[in-house]
Amino acid sequence: MVDLTYLTKFAKNNPVKMRRYISLYLEAAPCAFSAMQRDLKAEDWEQLRINAHSLKPQADLMGINSLKDGLIQIEDAVKKQQFDKIENLLKSSHVISLAAEEILKETLNQYPQ
Repeated sequence: MVDLTYLTKFAKNNPVKMRRYISLYLEAAPCAFSAMQRDLKAEDWEQLRINAHSLKPQADLMGINSLKDGLIQIEDAVKKQQFDKIENLLKSSHVISLAAEEILKETLNQYPQ
């Protein structure tokens, strides 16, 4: 679910940088999902698409490919005006993110502060 290979290369295997990027994701993801839930309720599809798009590079950096794919599906559903699909896509993406967050929290403990 989480593959930190790319992050390890990106951070040049520097544990301080690894910790910083993981921490940034752990701060950003819950906020992004809260915003997307708010956008869904308000039926603000374009803002929802923007919020999904904004989280995508961070999911990619953390190697959470299933989340990245889900975010792409959300973006595509908005572009195609398939609004009836978005709630389920958002729920499944959120479940993936929550599971990844747990893994990343455990991983974070492996790096010095």
